[in-house]
Amino acid sequence: MGKGYHNRMDYYYRKAKVEGYRSRAAYKLKEINKKYNVIRKGDIVVDLGAAPGGWIQVSREIVGDKGLIIGVDINQIERFPWNNVITIQADITEENIVEIIREAIPNGSMVDVVLSDAAPKISGIWDTDHARQIFIAENALKIAKELLKPDGRCVIKVFQGPLLNDFIDKVKREFMEVKIFKPNASRKESSEVYVIARKRKI
Repeated sequence: MGKGYHNRMDYYYRKAKVEGYRSRAAYKLKEINKKYNVIRKGDIVVDLGAAPGGWIQVSREIVGDKGLIIGVDINQIERFPWNNVITIQADITEENIVEIIREAIPNGSMVDVVLSDAAPKISGIWDTDHARQIFIAENALKIAKELLKPDGRCVIKVFQGPLLNDFIDKVKREFMEVKIFKPNASRKESSEVYVIARKRKI
């Protein structure tokens, strides 16, 4: 790995430390939202694979006091000081995950945004990691289909590879607008990209 790679990694890592974000991934969501306006003031946001909480912090900045963020992760998420952030320790591939999340939403409301930065434990075997990531992405899409309002938006992390096009086709069946985006805060050599989907079909 060249010097530029380390400088770039250190830049976002240091920036997160200085600005008080729990992960450098916060800057990926900032870029995504600046470009695609996925999260808006007052939104209800479900954040899948939320630990340690960088995306929750960015979402909370955008939605403000009137919005709601529900963070879900298989690992425990350290508490936040805000009343409108709820965290749930659960596996997003569990069969009853939609019911678990629904219980945290007041009045059985539908949600405005589903985010998924969830990723498998990386084995280093590329085909396996790609397949596992698509499996997680498909679970995120299933959750989005159940919880999103008409016109809702979602962001789902995927790894590039042979299964990606089929997954994008599935997303296109559910949303009017589908884009693929790689933030600057993603490592250049990383195969991760984000599927940005807006205007949920009714």
